[in-house]
Amino acid sequence: MILFTNRGTPDGYRHMHGYSSHTLKLVKEDGSFHYVKWHFRTNQGIKNLSADRAAELEGSDPDYATRDLFEAIEKGDHPSWTVYLQVMTEEEAMRYKYNVFDVTKVVSQKDFPLQEVGRMVLNRNPENYFAEVEQAAFSPSHMVPGIAPSADRMLQGRLFSYPDTHRHRLGANYLQLPINRPQTQVRNHQRDGPMTLTDNGGRLPNYEPNSFGGPHENQASRETDVQTAVEGMIARHTYELTDADFEQPRALYNLLSASEQQDLVINMAGSISKAKPFFQRRIVPHLKRIDGDFGSRIEAILKKNNPEY
Repeated sequence: MILFTNRGTPDGYRHMHGYSSHTLKLVKEDGSFHYVKWHFRTNQGIKNLSADRAAELEGSDPDYATRDLFEAIEKGDHPSWTVYLQVMTEEEAMRYKYNVFDVTKVVSQKDFPLQEVGRMVLNRNPENYFAEVEQAAFSPSHMVPGIAPSADRMLQGRLFSYPDTHRHRLGANYLQLPINRPQTQVRNHQRDGPMTLTDNGGRLPNYEPNSFGGPHENQASRETDVQTAVEGMIARHTYELTDADFEQPRALYNLLSASEQQDLVINMAGSISKAKPFFQRRIVPHLKRIDGDFGSRIEAILKKNNPEY
């Protein structure tokens, strides 16, 4: 829903916040951990585009956002984001009113205030766009020690699907590309594959244990084991919408000014009106569960634009 507000069309990358969306873990050396939500809040201020202006730029200047970011960095106006965490103990997360592993829900800052932990600054442009941008391969499975995934189902799927996508897009050895490889040399038993960029392990054996100086497991670099409490019935569960699923969209709608609410109504109605009439009729009851006035205003536009509604 937030994507249909003007927040869904930020005025370039410099003027938007960033979020982890997923709940992650911060893990200590002893294995204890806290659940965290990451927030990157822009220091340039929030600026948004109207839907009409965004559509205009899409046709006349499709590289508007990229160029704005590049030129700002190039002239030394380095954009920055202050980094915050929302921190929860395991017990607090389990007792929270919403499922903290559900990416469709947010954790209220009133319940868990933001804690400032740092600052991210973009201070250099790529020397070669293809080598450093198009070949870059990001994945939530690329984690440094001390950060670990949670039981978030969407996150668990992305841990596997993102690297698979990169193997399809860039090849089996995409982690050997300069932009993706770590600063220190990797010594493991992974060999061969198209476009190998290293010495492929040389003449050393690719098995363990071995007596010829090949790589061997180093417990010092092993990630700390984390024990997580789980509860519930393992089975096939159906999911039905409850009133709780509409509380946060309703809060967002009420947070918007009158003009922002009107933009949201127009933007959403414009997209829904492109669907077949029976789809339009099915979605309106859900919008009314968010807010009766909100749903009715969208329904009025749909009826006006489509006599078959």
